[in-house]
Amino acid sequence: MAGIRWVGFDGDDTLWKSEDYYRQAEADFEAVLGAYIDLGDARTHRHLLEVERRNLKIFGYGVKGMTLSMIEAAIQLTEERVSARDLHRIVEIGRATLQHPVELLPGIREAVERIAADHEIVLITKGDLFHQEAKIAQSGLADLFHRIEVVSEKDEPTYARVLRELQVAPAQFAMVGNSLRSDIEPVLALGGWGVHIPYHVTWALEAEHGVNGDAPRLRVVENPGQLPDALAKIEGSVGP
Repeated sequence: MAGIRWVGFDGDDTLWKSEDYYRQAEADFEAVLGAYIDLGDARTHRHLLEVERRNLKIFGYGVKGMTLSMIEAAIQLTEERVSARDLHRIVEIGRATLQHPVELLPGIREAVERIAADHEIVLITKGDLFHQEAKIAQSGLADLFHRIEVVSEKDEPTYARVLRELQVAPAQFAMVGNSLRSDIEPVLALGGWGVHIPYHVTWALEAEHGVNGDAPRLRVVENPGQLPDALAKIEGSVGP
């Protein structure tokens, strides 16, 4: 059995900032609704989250789905009193979020370059195809990856398909990402390795997972600079 042959990387909040812009969009959305409802009511945020959860299977992940969910939630929460002008403001919130700059996380390029020198690497990111493709192009990292996958969902069937196409056994694959739910849990379930690099803020739906902190094939790092050493230790566990 060879060691780790392929290393996968998540995109949003692993390679570049993303959730910060979504949180700003939510704050701007609440500012619009403040003219109609009491923002101190915790049900406002929960309602938007539930609308987004319900719409995931229809609109998918990403800014466009978020914007449509915001419009739906605004209509419901205001009992259809929200004005056309304010609906347009919500559309503009979505447009601004789609156009945010791509800002690499500190040290990530150097870490990816070091890992790519010893392993085949694949970028596996989910969300709206156009937006993800634009972010990948703007990141300046595309040339470092041997393969790029933009997927609609990150679950066991998706990872199993990617591993089949890469012709790599799960035990020879390690996934690096900030989301335990999307980047780590499905890979561990298949028999692969996970390297969790937490981000300072996580979308509530991504925080729902069943990963135990002491899972034997899970490693946790604090910053990108620790990734090469974490993978080296995994290699030591897998053996030659």
